[in-house]
Amino acid sequence: MAATAALRPDEAREQMAPAFPPPPVTARPIDRDAWIAAFRHVRGETERRAAPLSAEDQQVQSMADASPTKWHRAHVTWFFEQFLLREHLPGYAIYDERLHYLFNSYYVAAGPRQPRIQRGLITRPTMAEVTAYRAHVDRAVEALLDQASESGLEAVLPILEIGLYHEQQHQELLLTDILHAFAQNPLGPAYDPDWQFPAASAPSGQIRLDRSVAWIGHDDDGFSFDNESPRHEALIPAGRIDKALITNRQWLAFMEDGGYAKAELWLSDGWYAGPGEGWEAPGYWRRDGDGWATMTFGGVRPVDLDAPVTHVSYYEADAYARWAGRFLPTEFEWEVAARNGELPDAFGLVWQWTRSAYLAYPGYRPLPGALGEYNGKFMANQFVLRGSSAATPVGHARIPYRNFFYPHQRWQFTGLRLADAA
Repeated sequence: MAATAALRPDEAREQMAPAFPPPPVTARPIDRDAWIAAFRHVRGETERRAAPLSAEDQQVQSMADASPTKWHRAHVTWFFEQFLLREHLPGYAIYDERLHYLFNSYYVAAGPRQPRIQRGLITRPTMAEVTAYRAHVDRAVEALLDQASESGLEAVLPILEIGLYHEQQHQELLLTDILHAFAQNPLGPAYDPDWQFPAASAPSGQIRLDRSVAWIGHDDDGFSFDNESPRHEALIPAGRIDKALITNRQWLAFMEDGGYAKAELWLSDGWYAGPGEGWEAPGYWRRDGDGWATMTFGGVRPVDLDAPVTHVSYYEADAYARWAGRFLPTEFEWEVAARNGELPDAFGLVWQWTRSAYLAYPGYRPLPGALGEYNGKFMANQFVLRGSSAATPVGHARIPYRNFFYPHQRWQFTGLRLADAA
């Protein structure tokens, strides 16, 4: 099944990889064909991921943090129509003005929008009509890339590039959101019965970090989001970071030692958000006789004790680190270790919580206009995660990439590695 390749780094997935990332925006001469190929690749990957899902699957919204598959498919299409085609394709015919209210997400400057918690109520347009909307916008974007002058492309490509990476973010959300929905279904449906979690390298030992002043952030090599800049210096204290991610086996020891019942291990907010609400294990874990099972893309399966623990919140990761007498690394420590090429399993398994609050880098300035709402306005009350996960599309992960979530959230593929002071 084609959708399977979107999840596993198998041969089919590797064959698709060269189409993305696209050439650097600054490359001259501009390779129109390569940009069209990158656009087709990303748009096609969204459809490959949605392909195993029925119309009923694509409609469901299982919680306020999640969105229906159909909404994801339409929203990323609206993004190109709103920010690219309206401004840069003369004579472009808006597909349906009513869709802009339905599929705007949080861009206040772009106009009013359907409340996030009510996205699952959008039964119309139908799935087929959303498919037609995507095709309409795809034709227009390709026409723009084919017809624009060289100077026109200089204005178009930065917006197109953001749109491609934006769609990849929603490709990951599409999968994690439907996994959450399937986890609520007593039948335990499988997205892909053959799916397997990628194997970890299971390294041993630690990476030593010497006390230093390191350059952190985007280094002008290829694409970045605005929250990765400006590049700046940060003090790195002497310490060590584990090479291995924390596994389900290690997490089970925390559980068996009463980790979820010991208030002294938990931040106050975490205690009331987690154990106070009945948490006794990572998200999707459920008791299975004397053991534990968990919901996966392949359906409900026994917990693999040697796999990295995932679907844990920041609060849980912090409590585990305290139980172990250790720390979560800062995002800067993580980046230094990754840039040195010493951090195994940094990508493709689980996003890794850091103890860094999601804040602006010194001198940060958001993009002008509505696109300035993309990252900057969320810089409060969230924590940074680094790396990428089993659901992250090929070509999306980068060392300076800053993912961020609220500390109670755990429906993403979120795990951890630990660190020590010198």
